[in-house]
Amino acid sequence: MTSGNDQRYAQHQPFSGHQAEKNKVIFYSLSSKFVDEKSAQKRSSQKVQEVVYYSLAIGHHLGVIDCLKSRLECPLTGYQQWVSCLPEQGEAYRKLAGVQRFGEINIDSSHTHLLALALRDARPQMNEEQQGWSNQLIALLGQIESDPAMYLMVRRYDA
Repeated sequence: MTSGNDQRYAQHQPFSGHQAEKNKVIFYSLSSKFVDEKSAQKRSSQKVQEVVYYSLAIGHHLGVIDCLKSRLECPLTGYQQWVSCLPEQGEAYRKLAGVQRFGEINIDSSHTHLLALALRDARPQMNEEQQGWSNQLIALLGQIESDPAMYLMVRRYDA
């Protein structure tokens, strides 16, 4: 039986026989699309491609299943300390702190610039491990900039 809180979140299937570790925050990225992008791009105008991207973005409302792949994992306490390096009144802090409040957040193209700049500017307050997480997240944000259909889903796993 699942608790009411468990039912609020999508259930992510770990790879064969692997359960997500407790007390972690995991960043997932969209890893599969149900569109043949190469052939679609060759024969489609920019406007048609935008419609395809929009359709993928709202696809979960229509029953399309996104395939997500784990890209970055942090221990929960480490994540909280990492986020606390950001200015507390800033939008980047508010966005990333949402993992603690809601258990799950999405990061899309509307967040990339804001988060990348905040992580870059906070580097002096971070330890080496946190700087490594920042580098990984900034690289993922760059991928979102290159592919507007990509997004990150960040989920907290509690004990």
